[in-house]
Amino acid sequence: MTQPSTISVESPTPRIRKITFSNPPVNLMVPETFARLREVITEMSEDPEVHVAIFTSSTPGYFINHFDIAAAGDVAPPAEGEVPPAVDVMMRLTKAPFISIAAIRGRTRGGGNELALACDLRYASREQALFGQPEVASGLLPGGGGSERLPRLIGRDRALEAILGSDDYDADLAERYGWITRALPDAELDSFVEGMAARLASFDKAVLGAAKAQINRATLPPDVDVHAAYGEFLNSLTGPGFQSRLPGVGKLIAELGIEEWQRNLGKHLGLANQQA
Repeated sequence: MTQPSTISVESPTPRIRKITFSNPPVNLMVPETFARLREVITEMSEDPEVHVAIFTSSTPGYFINHFDIAAAGDVAPPAEGEVPPAVDVMMRLTKAPFISIAAIRGRTRGGGNELALACDLRYASREQALFGQPEVASGLLPGGGGSERLPRLIGRDRALEAILGSDDYDADLAERYGWITRALPDAELDSFVEGMAARLASFDKAVLGAAKAQINRATLPPDVDVHAAYGEFLNSLTGPGFQSRLPGVGKLIAELGIEEWQRNLGKHLGLANQQA
């Protein structure tokens, strides 16, 4: 790889892996993120010892943020029959023979939210976690499975509100909607996640995987729908809705600074469109 990886992996115990995301200052996802995640998920899936994987972040204020649109030019359309890396990562994670847990502090939007949705369990800091799918306000479409997985968790009308409205949702509202498994006081998040991981890691791996597969049959979107959404996302990158908003967004980012823009993305996207 030509840059330091945004993903690191630790083994707290032989049966548990901890995957930490770090791309400061605002934890944007880049093509390397998906490439490394695919490697990590594949390795864990092939390791008979791995029962549980915990996904977390070391960047204050952010879990995993949205995809870096400035890097969109580095994303080549997939060849015929090829699964795009972003889609492949989410699908591998939902079907992996281990149990994935997202321990969420900070902002979790777009591709980062889609990765969280692909995890089996999502535990969030009540004080610090925020969630959103900001694509529509940017003139884009979700492409990593958000529009396929979120409605299955929170229902059609709430998914329409979240995706069309493109705003940020705090952990209390996300919990009430069913977007996350549970919101916890920040001081209790790590110990709760570690306890859950240890509990699951003590169970029989084959039975864990089989039970997950049963639930997957009832809840996962068809693969073809997730593939279609990614193609629609790529098309929206060159559409007039996105292209017409770029100058105004660029001006606001220059005025506010990238960190303020990202901290309050839902608010600023709404204002940018109202002022256009």
